[in-house]
Amino acid sequence: MKLEKNKIVFTSVILCIVIFIGGYVALIIGDEEAPVLDSNQIPVPKLKDEQKAYDSKLDALNDLKEVKQTNAPSIYDERLLDSTGTYDPYLLDKEKKRLVDSIYKNGRIDYTAGSYKNLEPKESTPIEEPKTESTLAEIEPKDSTEELALEHQLFFSSNPNENQIDKIQKTNKTISVIVDGTQTVQTNYRLNMRLLQDVVIDGIQIPRNTPIYGFVSFQPNRTLITIKNINHLPVKLKAFDLQDGSEGIYIKNNFRGDATQEVVDDVVQDINIAGLPQVSGIKKIFQRNHRKTKVTILNNYQLILKPTP
Repeated sequence: MKLEKNKIVFTSVILCIVIFIGGYVALIIGDEEAPVLDSNQIPVPKLKDEQKAYDSKLDALNDLKEVKQTNAPSIYDERLLDSTGTYDPYLLDKEKKRLVDSIYKNGRIDYTAGSYKNLEPKESTPIEEPKTESTLAEIEPKDSTEELALEHQLFFSSNPNENQIDKIQKTNKTISVIVDGTQTVQTNYRLNMRLLQDVVIDGIQIPRNTPIYGFVSFQPNRTLITIKNINHLPVKLKAFDLQDGSEGIYIKNNFRGDATQEVVDDVVQDINIAGLPQVSGIKKIFQRNHRKTKVTILNNYQLILKPTP
């Protein structure tokens, strides 16, 4: 009997829970019914009157709130922004210097004496009137003829100072040039060069990049260059190697034998022996070998020209 009572109580509790759940679900479903649209009428949302009604104007004015403009704070100090809004970290120092400069410029304070200067305006000095013809006529005539003769003698006997322009206008001690293009030259060939800078030669200004022509001759292990004319101006210049400072350009050759041949060539010119026709042939061989001596000078090779007495 007790077992049946327990079953009845348990069943009744479950039944109540089921009824409660069913009623709650039905209530929620009933509230969320989809609105039905009338085909002949467009639905209009309901207007809500959110404006507050005041009994008096004083209440309305007291209820007004000032709307302030909110700006993001600047990452720079506003004191360091100039009139254009540009940030300058040294703006305060510049303003101080400007104020100090304005005080110095106006001359209001004497910092050395520790006192203020007189700010009263200075008295204007009268302007002298130009001399007219009447005043010029009043001037006595200059000294007599004897005094004029004495001044004339003193003028020609004086020793005037040397004109400074003449001292400046002279030939430069060194003139820098470069070889204009790779060139293969022989004796008495012309070597093309050009100036690296403006120079003064015999008081005449020669501009940069002016072409210069030198004539080639040879010595043992040296190629000598002589310049006799620049822009139709007669000169006496010799080329010196920039690397070793010696006259001419250093070359590696067996010029000692060539020089010997040149000496023999000069001797053979004076030999005139009857019955030795082969001497003229030897002479031609020496001349031909001497003419075949060639030297290649590279482009932009730097030289220094120096005047010779």
